[in-house]
Amino acid sequence: MPYPSPTLQQTITAASGEDGGATPRPPFRPVVLTLAGSDSGGGAGIQADLKTVTLLGGFGTCAISALTAQNGLEVRGILETPPDFVRMQLAAVLDAFPVRAAKTGMLASTPIIEAAVDCLGRDKRAFPLVVDPVCVSQSGHRLLRPDAEDALRRLLLPEADLLTPNKPEAELLAGMPAATSAELRPLLDRLHALGARAVLLKGGHFAEFDGRESISDWLSLPGREPLVFSRPRIATVHTHGTGCTLSAALATFLAYGLPLEEAVGKAQAFLGAALEAAFAPGLGAGPPDLLSGAAAETC
Repeated sequence: MPYPSPTLQQTITAASGEDGGATPRPPFRPVVLTLAGSDSGGGAGIQADLKTVTLLGGFGTCAISALTAQNGLEVRGILETPPDFVRMQLAAVLDAFPVRAAKTGMLASTPIIEAAVDCLGRDKRAFPLVVDPVCVSQSGHRLLRPDAEDALRRLLLPEADLLTPNKPEAELLAGMPAATSAELRPLLDRLHALGARAVLLKGGHFAEFDGRESISDWLSLPGREPLVFSRPRIATVHTHGTGCTLSAALATFLAYGLPLEEAVGKAQAFLGAALEAAFAPGLGAGPPDLLSGAAAETC
């Protein structure tokens, strides 16, 4: 049974006990687990995931795959978490929390991907898994070792209930190009053949949308024509962490029990409102304003 997302006012009322004197009850807060890298700049990775989950009313838990030294200009360094400690983090959460959905972001290496599959494989969980196949940072720095691309394709895609690639990521995983939206079907079929149960292909890197007022994403399920989700194209350079934010929002809405199509629509609306208000808190590319996204979601 789907659970409705509490509005911001419902959350405040429950927390303050403003319910006419009755014993206050907290709103339903689904537990969401994210396995991703830490962004010292705060705009992407674990930081973006936990902010998104919290602002949408969920309870965020995490396992950190790597530490990064980065800001809005560059990634200066990466320190990978030992794979056994990734397993320990995941087990600590899964053993003690009723996780309702999980997502993965930056995984860095084959051993970390193996650790993720060991703990989040389909035979070990009863909740959906969103896979954001992070390969390269916005500034162009590799966040996945080249020798781990096959492991991502071979080991993690079969575990994905929803895969959320952009165009370069989809082409890398599928091993084929898709220059325009008219060429999507073979690429999407290949991603399904590799094991992804559903694919949300993001359209931001397709040249056909350059200069247009709207942009399209495509939700694909095996054996069905892709569903087109159109949204306004927002002209901003402050897009640091958009993929993390979208996948975390998707995981949160799925944790509430929403159907996939509804979860996609709500996650895109949240991200769109956040991008409309995106800003630069420091030098370089800034993040979407998640508070604005949450305010729009709870209106």
